[in-house]
Amino acid sequence: MKKQMMLVTLVLALSAQAGAAQTDKSAAPPPPMKPLAQQTQAALWASRVLSRYHYKAMPLDDAMSEKIFDRYFKSLDAEKLFFVQADIDRFAPVRSKLDDAINGEDLSAPFAIYNLYQQRFEERMAYARELLKTKFDFTQDESYQLDREKAAWPKNDDEVRDLWRKRVKNDWLRLKLAGKDDKSIRETLDKRYESYVTRSRKLNNEDVFQIFMNAYAMSIEPHTNYLGPRASENFDIAMRLSLEGIGAVLQTRDEYTVVREIVPGSPAGLSGKLKVGDRIIGVGQGDSGPITEVLGWRIDDVVQLIRGTKDSTVRLDILPADAGPDAKHTVLALVRKKISMEEQSAKKSIIEVRDNGVKRRIGVISLPTFYQDFDARRRGDKDFKSATRDVSRLLGELKKDKVDNVLIDLRNNGGGSLNEAVDLTGLFIDKGPVVMQRNAEGKVDTESDTNAGLAWDGPMGVLINRGSASASEIFAAAIQDYGRGLVIGEGSFGKGTVQTLIDLNRFGGSDKARFGELKMTVAQFFRINGGTTQLRGVTPDIKLPAMSDTENFGESSYDNALPWVSIKPANYTPTGDLKDIVPLLDKKHEARVAKDKDFQYLQDDIALIVKQRKDNQLSLNEAVRRKERDAQDARAKAREKRLIAQISNPGDDLVVIPDPKDVKSAAGKTAKQQIAAVKGALRTDDGLQGDERALSAELDAETAAKSAKDVLLNETARILADEVGLIKADTRLAAKVLPYATDAKGAPATATTAK
Repeated sequence: MKKQMMLVTLVLALSAQAGAAQTDKSAAPPPPMKPLAQQTQAALWASRVLSRYHYKAMPLDDAMSEKIFDRYFKSLDAEKLFFVQADIDRFAPVRSKLDDAINGEDLSAPFAIYNLYQQRFEERMAYARELLKTKFDFTQDESYQLDREKAAWPKNDDEVRDLWRKRVKNDWLRLKLAGKDDKSIRETLDKRYESYVTRSRKLNNEDVFQIFMNAYAMSIEPHTNYLGPRASENFDIAMRLSLEGIGAVLQTRDEYTVVREIVPGSPAGLSGKLKVGDRIIGVGQGDSGPITEVLGWRIDDVVQLIRGTKDSTVRLDILPADAGPDAKHTVLALVRKKISMEEQSAKKSIIEVRDNGVKRRIGVISLPTFYQDFDARRRGDKDFKSATRDVSRLLGELKKDKVDNVLIDLRNNGGGSLNEAVDLTGLFIDKGPVVMQRNAEGKVDTESDTNAGLAWDGPMGVLINRGSASASEIFAAAIQDYGRGLVIGEGSFGKGTVQTLIDLNRFGGSDKARFGELKMTVAQFFRINGGTTQLRGVTPDIKLPAMSDTENFGESSYDNALPWVSIKPANYTPTGDLKDIVPLLDKKHEARVAKDKDFQYLQDDIALIVKQRKDNQLSLNEAVRRKERDAQDARAKAREKRLIAQISNPGDDLVVIPDPKDVKSAAGKTAKQQIAAVKGALRTDDGLQGDERALSAELDAETAAKSAKDVLLNETARILADEVGLIKADTRLAAKVLPYATDAKGAPATATTAK
């Protein structure tokens, strides 16, 4: 009790200090944040769950408090641009007392820290805006540090002000190099810094509480998180790929809520009255409910008003896209429906590769996430949304298209449902174990495919990169361990842990409790060969250039990641043997890319990025930067010329055939559209942020990026085409590579059983 009282007294003193100064008299900052009673209770219940039931259960004690303290400051100011060392020292007395704060249901300390952060944020922004009134000297030889995460905290205000001087100078120089004059640069940056403050002032105590609780959860292990009530709802939507609403993607631009995209077939799309660029000024419920003005609101608050129960009515007060701020509004009534997020669903395409007059058809299935509608499945809905179901359907379509090989593209697929990873593997193997799980007590369970038959029994491959994690690694590892298909790409993320959702509301003793959820690590998964993907990830059979920053991205970048370990292998028998064909394919791959100009461009880009990361410095000398920009422009123009020539005179080496149902596919565009996409994708830095460009320009840039040639995917398709050629020419090799049915010539037989 005495310790708790000392903590309260100390926090009150610190809070008074933190709120002592104001930075902008013309626009007073918001009042200091305070925790809600339900948040202090949620923190207590979360700590009890985490300290007892986590896979790596750790007591909430002074040692854990110190870890939380450090991670909380890092979460607020990762680049060390706002706090100074004196700020950290000011709160040093609570460094080992955050455990008492949580157990004593008193979160004054973390909220006082946040309030000081908000004050410092506004001070830095005010200083940045003052700097815009000065004149920068771009003839000086000085540089700006790009990544300050590993730097020390600034010693004092003079040091942090110098950091901001260089940051603002770099922002100015980028716009200057893009051809902007001083007046427009000053206006653009002043508006940018003002908007930073506006957005920061929209954070609420739920946001602050979630930041603090994640600092606690992630101090135990990187993949344990606290989800506030709203974050929990969004996580559920992401897993089931559906919601109940009107089918419009929204964003904030200049304090307006703007329609960025309209989902085809949705209430918004079918109405024909809502357009991209329209601004939503107000939202009303039902046919006659009052309209609430939402100008200046946070985007998630606006979205919360627009979402609602299926078949209910929502009314939108619309300011048309091209109208002035004082133009006449229109009111649009829409009936909410279930909206499927098809953009995140599995999609297929076909890549035709020609080699010496022989055509190979490679079916590509892109899977962004391992989604599943858990609630619908629990309810017994026979048509519940599922990644495996969608992939199975696409495989059936690809068989009708008579493809020779199938590629599952898992690049940047961060995972999802463990069940889906197991079921998806089952589409390509007959029966057998897929992954093993070991819980905190050391008990090992094996998840297996128990359904006989395959959806695809021909040759296959899996494309991965550093962004392929968790469920993606389970699938890729199982395919590799069975010898079922080629794994191609770069080493994966290295996440070998299993999380479950714990609803904290059940501890509230009331139906109105809003405590949020814990996404908590409860087990570690292991490959069927006994190893784990934890830390090391999946190593591809054929490696492509690594584009990721492995020091700052991936499991190995975390300071508290679980170690790599192994257990006894599962009882399984590899069905294929790829050791003879991999060297042959690798040799063909290396010979081809040595002469591929696009591939060499990619390798040059990667080398340049690696050098920039290593240097971690950007010159603020205009002459130096212009020289760098001229070199960049020259590279871009050379590539543009080459790509346009390829579009105007396409060869027959490789052709991408999109799914006709994929209306957003980058393939299948006219030559004129493709040329426009090339020019957009290769544009040089304009110094602007996304919301500072016209919405149409921003959308065009995204389209251009999606339409850009996918060098790695194309080369992967060629590798799989090589595989088809080799197994068709060699029955002995075919017998090893194809674990299931082959005909007398070694070609893949038609799958007889589809799941």
